[in-house]
Amino acid sequence: MGFLGNIFDSEKRHFHKAEVLADKVMKLEDEYANKSDEQLRQTTTLLQNKLASGASLQDVLPDAFANVREAARRVLNEFPYRVQVLGGVLLHDGDIAEMKTGEGKTLTAVMPIYLHALEKKGAHVVTVNEYLAKRDAQWMGQVYTFLGLSVGCNLHSLNADEKRAAYACDITYTTNSELGFDYLRDNMVMDKSQRVLRGLHYAVLDEVDSILIDEARTPLIISGPGPVLDQHYLQADRFAKSCKVNVDFEINREDQAVVLTENGIRKADKSFGVDNIYDGTHAELVHYIQNAMRANYLMSKDVEYVVGDDEIILVDAFTGRKMAGREFSDGLHQAIQAKENVGIKQETITLATITYQNFFRLYDKLSGMTGTAKTEEDEFLNTYNMRVYQVPTNRPIARVDEEDRVFKDRHSKYEAIVQDAQELYKKGQPVLIGTLSIGCNEALSQMLKQKNIPHQVLNAKNDADEAEIIAKAGQRFAVTVATNMAGRGTDIKLGEGVLELGGLAVLGSERHEAKRIDNQLRGRSGRQGDPGFSRFYCAMDDDLIVQYHSEESAPMIDRYMQDKESEQKMRVMIDHTQERAEGLHFDMRKNTLDYDDILMAQRHLIYGQRDKVLDMDDMNILIHELIKENVEMAIDGYHQMPNKHEAKQKLAQYLSTMGIDGSNIVESVNRDTADLCIEQIEAVYHDHTKDIDQAQLQSMVKYIFLSTLDREWIKHVDVMEQLKRSIGLRSYANVKPIDAYRDEAFERFNSMMQNISEQTVIALHSIQSQPDEDMQA
Repeated sequence: MGFLGNIFDSEKRHFHKAEVLADKVMKLEDEYANKSDEQLRQTTTLLQNKLASGASLQDVLPDAFANVREAARRVLNEFPYRVQVLGGVLLHDGDIAEMKTGEGKTLTAVMPIYLHALEKKGAHVVTVNEYLAKRDAQWMGQVYTFLGLSVGCNLHSLNADEKRAAYACDITYTTNSELGFDYLRDNMVMDKSQRVLRGLHYAVLDEVDSILIDEARTPLIISGPGPVLDQHYLQADRFAKSCKVNVDFEINREDQAVVLTENGIRKADKSFGVDNIYDGTHAELVHYIQNAMRANYLMSKDVEYVVGDDEIILVDAFTGRKMAGREFSDGLHQAIQAKENVGIKQETITLATITYQNFFRLYDKLSGMTGTAKTEEDEFLNTYNMRVYQVPTNRPIARVDEEDRVFKDRHSKYEAIVQDAQELYKKGQPVLIGTLSIGCNEALSQMLKQKNIPHQVLNAKNDADEAEIIAKAGQRFAVTVATNMAGRGTDIKLGEGVLELGGLAVLGSERHEAKRIDNQLRGRSGRQGDPGFSRFYCAMDDDLIVQYHSEESAPMIDRYMQDKESEQKMRVMIDHTQERAEGLHFDMRKNTLDYDDILMAQRHLIYGQRDKVLDMDDMNILIHELIKENVEMAIDGYHQMPNKHEAKQKLAQYLSTMGIDGSNIVESVNRDTADLCIEQIEAVYHDHTKDIDQAQLQSMVKYIFLSTLDREWIKHVDVMEQLKRSIGLRSYANVKPIDAYRDEAFERFNSMMQNISEQTVIALHSIQSQPDEDMQA
């Protein structure tokens, strides 16, 4: 209790310090109001010079915040409230400001972003979609440019030069995924001038919970083309469709896995004409079967993906948006194509990957803002070292959050939603119906049409359109059916006469897998002290209940279906089920991070080596290091071989491939042998390359090394990605999968580093014969 008390006291002290700083900013209000436009711009230069002379960000914060606050009033006609200034101070400190919907988070971020941009190292505002990045760059960008700073917007459609220009600006708006992919791509370039990023200094993450929690279950992956194996996918798909649940396979909802039963294994053996698919010689076949089973029994059309124009298009599980151009990896995408009978594309292999957790931890300082983060405070603190502070609202919240209504099945639940929506519509009170999937959207839309209720449907297909529609969702007689995150980032302002009708009514079609996302939907109503109400509708066949209810709650569900259990007890059961889902998702995110932490250490070494070589002007240093490594490995191998006759032959053979006669050297291997060999091999290399232009030679050596390193690293990453999917089977041998993964990752990495060294040195020795062709490779 003492320890928790200390943490609580520390947070209270920190919050109080932030309030003191906010008050200092407020006291400067009149002083900055009296400055001319030019004086405000000159303040930017003055503060930049102070920082360059050794002042800290904390020293200049009051003046910086007061300056940009006054600029916002003049340029946007928006003047940040004290609570927004307080939120800005917390963001400067590298923490999370929880600010309710409608409290002006976009304007709040302007103050810490301006402050950090004064250091001239780049400040990033990271959003969940390109519509918001473009909107905010244009909207808030007016304030920064008024004060003499440059603003860029990084989009997927930009070429490398345009991206480089966007990141070179003082302030850059971008999406989390594009930023992460740019980082991965920067670590695949062959020349340092091809990089687009200039460092990861400071970032404010808008909707930080969506980026660091919801999307943290899925790593960023850059894929490349692999083999085409149509027939295997089709055959596996036919097998999967012939299987029966609980007879041939069982579904483990907690692990999101489909497991063949003994009966299913026998059926697979017979279908594919093998004695035992799990005897170790049919690993590829097992891979196709597993993907086919996952595609048919875990992946749902109009939930995880949609079918359009003879292709599978992914749907973001958290926003409901289509993700054009993205594919499931490791053959799952092709398995879904076989399931839906659309053209099977080439399978992909993983070229580069990183989790959002490990990517964003690369920033010198990271902060975030959202309306809902307190429920995940422990995870933010443990994973990102970010505290969550609840910023008071500018006006008291007047929204009423009603109890859930509970039903036996979805159909009766949908009927109740439509009936309630009809009653509200007759009054003219605006209604926002929040759903989890496109399928649910379309089902409710059809029922509303049958009741002749005019409405808008948002399936999060077009960010710009949805923002415009969601902004009008607070008008009289407006009925809007939207996937859970459609239009996020756009305020719903109430139309004339709506206050008197009770404000915006939010009806949730089912509870989400996290209470935090329920709260996001509720928060669409009641902005800036407006009235409103929210209510969720739950059924016993909702995905949340079906997938996550505990064994203990199963009898309670049965009693409710027979009218023998109270609705209040079912609400408690639903709360517990949601908590269980939250726990399982936390474990999943932690598991993803645990595995990526192992690869992250290796990624640091590889990317560090790449950067070192990219920045090298004299490649002879690298050549010497590589030859030294090679020779020492060869001599170590000699000493470890018990049969000295074979050892001598092997060492002599190695030296021969390096272009020197080792017949005399191997007869008396001693402590001076390594230095002698290194000297002779280097002499051969320099003799072979003496006639090549030195600038061209330096470029060739750099290209050979980076190509070799990338080829081996890509192979390693892809193998580790596949290993991660199968390593769970080691638990049957009483081995902790994570320990087995760590050991194997270590062994494979060491082997890879040896291969890089050996293959580079061999390639260097063939350089002299045809330098021009090598450069064009």
